[in-house]
Amino acid sequence: MPTDRPSSRIEGAEAVADAILYEGYLLYPYRRSSGKNRVRWQFGVLVPPAWGEANGLVDSGVAGSAESPWQQTECLVEAPDTATVHVRLRFLQLQRKVAENRTADGGYRPVDRIEAGGRTELSFDEAVPQEYDVEASIGDLRQGCRIDVRVPGGEDVEPLVDARGEPVGRVVRRRWPLSASVTVSAAPTEAPFRLLRLRIRVENTDPTTPPDSPRDEALRCCLLAAHTVVGVSRGRFLSLLDPPEWAASAARECRNVHTFPVLAGEPGTVDVLLSSPIILYDHPQIAPESPGDLHDATEIDEILSLRTLTLSDAEKREARATDPRAAAIVDRVDNMPPEVLERLHGAIRSLAPVRRNTEADTGPDRPWWEPGADAGITPETGTVLVAGTLLARGSRVRLRPRRRGTDAHDMFLDGRTARVEQVLLDVDGSRFLAVTVDDDPGAELHQWYGRLRHFRPEEVEPLTGEVAAP
Repeated sequence: MPTDRPSSRIEGAEAVADAILYEGYLLYPYRRSSGKNRVRWQFGVLVPPAWGEANGLVDSGVAGSAESPWQQTECLVEAPDTATVHVRLRFLQLQRKVAENRTADGGYRPVDRIEAGGRTELSFDEAVPQEYDVEASIGDLRQGCRIDVRVPGGEDVEPLVDARGEPVGRVVRRRWPLSASVTVSAAPTEAPFRLLRLRIRVENTDPTTPPDSPRDEALRCCLLAAHTVVGVSRGRFLSLLDPPEWAASAARECRNVHTFPVLAGEPGTVDVLLSSPIILYDHPQIAPESPGDLHDATEIDEILSLRTLTLSDAEKREARATDPRAAAIVDRVDNMPPEVLERLHGAIRSLAPVRRNTEADTGPDRPWWEPGADAGITPETGTVLVAGTLLARGSRVRLRPRRRGTDAHDMFLDGRTARVEQVLLDVDGSRFLAVTVDDDPGAELHQWYGRLRHFRPEEVEPLTGEVAAP
């Protein structure tokens, strides 16, 4: 087990954590006028408690897109009492940028936009990254450890001058104080070997926001994109997505609210966790081809880069005037060398043999993807044998999603029942079941426009003798 300080491992995992921090910060086309950039801050928003209560924000599910006064991480760790745990809380603090014109009497008045010396500035909200650390031994954490976080407000003023150097206005950036708490504790959990449940609870403790404030004002005192990176020395974390069999029961008992922990760092690393409001796989990585942040952690770099290149000069001026980070994206894409753009076109991560059609072939010149080219590909009437039961459209199953190599959100469907809508054949010869979940209130709508959930045959249990009506 590693013996170096956990803080060094944490810093190595922060490239992915930065993608979480700025996910949705400002989306393409990076302009204030874009409708999707008028309702911002969608993940990991910790609101003032009185405001949250007044607005009915009492959800305690795992979804990090639900606003709440608090979030909680529970994970499993094997470590002696002398091991050190390092928790780093990271979030954004809202910063309101206001453009102001200089008046005839030497004063200033807020305006929507200001032009100065060939430069345009728009009034808009920005954000400043913040980090706070908690470090304690496992032995101390058995008694619990709490720190209060106090983030000061502030104001920065940037003068604006015209082409002759005469003052014409200014840009004022204002931040409001934040207050929060971080509570960390460790307790034994039932398992055949020594195993601890580590709990990290982050709360917004702001007492100043009136309960009837509009969201735009309440955001001033919120922690935005809040998440934690956790390291342990002389110990190891267990994956909650793929725990060893002896710890599976303890893993299921971990309660994570508005955040979910995964193993971080290079594959094989077990001493760092990233607990994120966006559900990830273990050991998430930024694609090595990615040339920089696009405020979209799905990292569809080629599409976003090409679209950014198509912006008109006027649209690029607006993007640059909206936010300094947006200006950096536009400048980087404009100056991207051709070989870097080509590298975004695609990368082969794995190879698998493609099974050719055999008796289902209808002709050597017909591509497999054309309708009717393979008589064996009939999703509405296809079948697949699972545990001795032939499943087809209308069959009912219980979902048992595997813990690795599948959609991370599917794990929350474990044990739910579903109706088979289609039996699909992938290009590599794999079979899939497309299903609708029984207690999904939107199931009929999903059936209508074909938004189905997909599972491998080994991820379902047939409900023998049960067939739902078409």
